[in-house]
Amino acid sequence: MRVFFRTFGCKANQYDTERMRQESEARGVVTTNDLGSADVCVVNTCTVTNAADAEAKRFVRRVKRQNPQARIVVAGCSAVLREREYAEMEGVACVVPGHDPLQVATAVAGAPRGALVQLGMNRGLDGSHLEPIAAGILDRREGATRGWLKVQDGCDRKCSFCATRLARGASRSRPPGDIIAEARALSRHHPELVLTGIHIGHYGRDLEDPITLSVLLARLLDAVPDVRFRVGSVEATEIDELLLDLIRTSGGRVAPHLHMPLQSGADPVLRRMKRWHTREAYRTRAFQVAEAVPRIGLGADIITGFPGETDADHEETVALVEELPFTYLHVFPFSPKDGTLASALPNPVPQRVAGERSRELRSLAQEKNRRYRQSRAGEVSVVTLEAQGRRALTGDYLRVNVKVGLNADTSAGVNVDVDVAGVGVEALRRLHSGVLRGDADDLYIELALASTPSWAASSMESPSYSHVSSE
Repeated sequence: MRVFFRTFGCKANQYDTERMRQESEARGVVTTNDLGSADVCVVNTCTVTNAADAEAKRFVRRVKRQNPQARIVVAGCSAVLREREYAEMEGVACVVPGHDPLQVATAVAGAPRGALVQLGMNRGLDGSHLEPIAAGILDRREGATRGWLKVQDGCDRKCSFCATRLARGASRSRPPGDIIAEARALSRHHPELVLTGIHIGHYGRDLEDPITLSVLLARLLDAVPDVRFRVGSVEATEIDELLLDLIRTSGGRVAPHLHMPLQSGADPVLRRMKRWHTREAYRTRAFQVAEAVPRIGLGADIITGFPGETDADHEETVALVEELPFTYLHVFPFSPKDGTLASALPNPVPQRVAGERSRELRSLAQEKNRRYRQSRAGEVSVVTLEAQGRRALTGDYLRVNVKVGLNADTSAGVNVDVDVAGVGVEALRRLHSGVLRGDADDLYIELALASTPSWAASSMESPSYSHVSSE
């Protein structure tokens, strides 16, 4: 049986799809990248906006047109909130309202329509349920250099614009031992592991023996010595001193990169969003982060045109972005989502205005990114390779081209085409050192493929973090 998987949405969703794939393959199915030849298509949906729901439904209809004989299994966040709508779509054989890989694997194997019921599902709109949190161990992320390491699921916050909490339920943490075991398995295939989840800053609060995200990271550094770890999206107010210390002192083993959601730089908008930080609290922490780690990739999410956002509110956001040392931004015009508080707020901002504000902030972010890229030229960087070695990702989250230096190792599966590296599987499984060259518009790393960071070459030289506590 051939199965095609399609994922919409965030890294947590991508991780969940990999678990679905792995559980399905363990039952004898074969994953295919050819939709036309698939016997089953699994669609892992996102529900961050109404547009995300609509996109998933369009894809289901496309599958039905392109491969009428394929059985369609719909899962994910949108399937939690719109289960009946998907079940009534032509071609959908089964709906799994959530992300349980065992249920999806059972559906792939041929369970009849309607046979699956979410374990412990609370049918209320809050979506609270007891869905297993990656009960198994993921051994690889198929076709990717970097591996996703999911540490928790769900969220206890109640941002007025967010539907993910409705679909994912309360924050639930994986036990540290399971995470470490999975990190060891993933490290055999991936030189970098990204800690991901829905609200990773709340990791460990619900465990019988509570710990923090930074303590978990310290344990991972000790237990899995030959990879680089990267922290996924984390709130500015949840970045503690230990996390900054690990980034600063790990010698590159923790990527110097933080993504801190902002959403708005105006306090009136933040209050309507039901965010828990103020403009000044975020500003203060961002400068503290930059002072602790001078060469750091710093990103944020921003929503423009939130209901009630005035021109003055927007200018407050622009001023904050200009002041802070961001190296990139993700900027989106507000899009209402059914079932959220924000969808019913008064004083909507016209889409034209929200779009203009987004374009202004994106232009500003592009210029800040360009200046930062220019400043990195001539400096050493440690990278993971992507696109068969033609592109690379730096620790501070810059994507650069790859050119082969004079000391490149062209043996053992490494093929050199002019000055661009096309590398074998083993090279993709390693981190590589090199010097960034060029300028902001053509930044590349001059790579000696034989070189690896000293800590990756000899784990005995890595510092130990086992002494840290949760205090």
